[in-house]
Amino acid sequence: MTTRSATPQSGPGTKVVDVVIENGHALVTIDNPPVNPLSVSVRKGLMDALKLVNEAKCITAAIVCAGRTFVAGGDISEFAGPPPLPHLPDVLDAIEASATPFIAVMHGTVLGGGLELALACAWRIADEKTKFGLPEVNLGLIPGAGGTQRLPRVIGLERAARMAANGKPVTAKTFEEFGGLDLVFSGDPMAAIATFRDALPARPQNTSVRTVENADLTALKAEITKSAKGSNAPMIALETTAQAATLSFAEGSRIERQTHLDLRTSAQSRALRRLFFASRSVTRPERLKAFQPAEINHVAIVGGGLMGAGIAAASLAAGHRVTLLERDVESADAGRGRVEAIIAKDLASGRITEAKAEARRAAFSAGADYAVARDADIAIEAVFEDPDVKRAVFKQLADVMSETALIATNTSYLDPNMISEGMPGPGRFLGLHFFSPANIMKLVEVVGTSVTTDQTMSTAFAFARGLGKIPVETGVCDGFIGNRILSAYRRQADYMVADGASPYEVDTAMRGLGMPMGPYELQDLTGLQISWANRKRQLAAGTWPGRYVDIADKLCELGRQGRGSPAKKGWYDHTEVAGARDPEVEALVTDWREEHGSGRQTFTADEIVIRIMAAIVNEANLILEEGIATSDTAIDIVWTEGYGFPKHLGGPMFWAEETGMDRMREAFAAIEEQSTGSWKASGVFKR
Repeated sequence: MTTRSATPQSGPGTKVVDVVIENGHALVTIDNPPVNPLSVSVRKGLMDALKLVNEAKCITAAIVCAGRTFVAGGDISEFAGPPPLPHLPDVLDAIEASATPFIAVMHGTVLGGGLELALACAWRIADEKTKFGLPEVNLGLIPGAGGTQRLPRVIGLERAARMAANGKPVTAKTFEEFGGLDLVFSGDPMAAIATFRDALPARPQNTSVRTVENADLTALKAEITKSAKGSNAPMIALETTAQAATLSFAEGSRIERQTHLDLRTSAQSRALRRLFFASRSVTRPERLKAFQPAEINHVAIVGGGLMGAGIAAASLAAGHRVTLLERDVESADAGRGRVEAIIAKDLASGRITEAKAEARRAAFSAGADYAVARDADIAIEAVFEDPDVKRAVFKQLADVMSETALIATNTSYLDPNMISEGMPGPGRFLGLHFFSPANIMKLVEVVGTSVTTDQTMSTAFAFARGLGKIPVETGVCDGFIGNRILSAYRRQADYMVADGASPYEVDTAMRGLGMPMGPYELQDLTGLQISWANRKRQLAAGTWPGRYVDIADKLCELGRQGRGSPAKKGWYDHTEVAGARDPEVEALVTDWREEHGSGRQTFTADEIVIRIMAAIVNEANLILEEGIATSDTAIDIVWTEGYGFPKHLGGPMFWAEETGMDRMREAFAAIEEQSTGSWKASGVFKR
């Protein structure tokens, strides 16, 4: 006999939870696309299903999910207000206490509330490709439905504390080794359910009454403190999980739930949730939804340096055929070596299998003959930042490629209009500004020219998303969104060094804010010659804005162009110990100040941060006013994904609002006075 239940709906005619009972066993299906979040309709549906299977006195009830994944978390859109009934902890407690035991049958990603749901079930079985995690800390939260209390009772305290605090998923194999799974299967989940039921183990003791052995978490606490970089949630998650060893399940769960609800209203969680939604909206501009992206199979990359090799590796990882082009065979071979080194590193780390590594090698070729790009669907140049060199590359590509194929420049500062001017098929040219290392960094700035078609933009966005990137649209200006703001950041840092702050004090202050490195450490990492070339270009064009501090130029002239330069020196000395402070730099700065009659000011760490942030936020608002960026959240995505601005601070624009715009205006007035005539005030900073 088969019985079906009608349950709460998420749309007309759509049942989000369905129950089928056959031969004394129930199959409970959650269908809430695209990722089956535990929204209020699903929670109500589960409660209805629970009542039905218990009234029918079913032997077991298996919970499965339709689509590509098991429950991948809670409904984040509900987090802004009071949680509607029924609350998830109550649903899960009822499932655990059910007279009919439940089996969680999982695939895809089992995250957050999804893992909490699975832990409340009597048994857990999963497809071999499934991943499990408690990623709430990535939203400034901790689990709120028993995750920090049930998980240590299943896999042990230290393992559970690590999963809750670092937010990283583990594989089915690892989770099984932890003791979190009763069966790992491959293939048809219905067959796996039948097999499991045929040899059904004795019902285990409810997790809520199991004991937890204490563990020494000292080393883990130090590790999490270091990696959190000012984010509060990871340490709170660790501490809350640790309470499972000393408190009853009921008391530990009560504390967990209240802490979770309190964190929902915190600035850090609001910042992270805002970025979460923004990272999805900016990647799919509304006007482009009417266009069907063209299919991309073959990708041509021109330039086999670190950037070109990174783009090539990212394209190979996405399943594309990739051709790397260089000016000669020797350079092509060097580029090939860089790409193969990335593949080898991924293989050695366990991120890919030998089969995948071999597939990537087979899909990759390198050479110096542009004719092999004839059938490429997109070509991306990643050559030296020189307009004439880039135009020559565009011309060679346009000569051999179809006029429907996309041709993109990876320029960091230059105008794509100028690079593509006069080329055939002008609507297919654009900028795709990747960030280094391109095989790792997620941000891509998508820069349309004045004639780039929306069809081209749609394809470019889809291509970038397919690489696992976060594409953000930007208008044309010097440096686009990210590097234009970076220039303002560096200018204000230089002004403070000129007027009395040590470059090392500036770096320390910005790291204190939560940046992974300060502006001078960053220059040493990326190479001082890049920004030097840009400054010389702006000076020659007469576009440099105001006061000019040439201390970095002098370092470049001395051959101190960063840790990758032959001298292995920049602002720091990297010859023996990476990042050692250098008395020679301090002497050069002192001499410069004496020559220019400056250096008499002192700045606290707080003054350094607030003045640099005032410069950043002012430039960001100018970018908004000029229409270069589509929204303040787009700017925050660029700076958190591309420049390491702390995500728990929400990005420069969110940080400014939280800090207070009156304080920001006061700081901007101070930097205007410090460097008269060097800043154009945005509307929000005009006096």
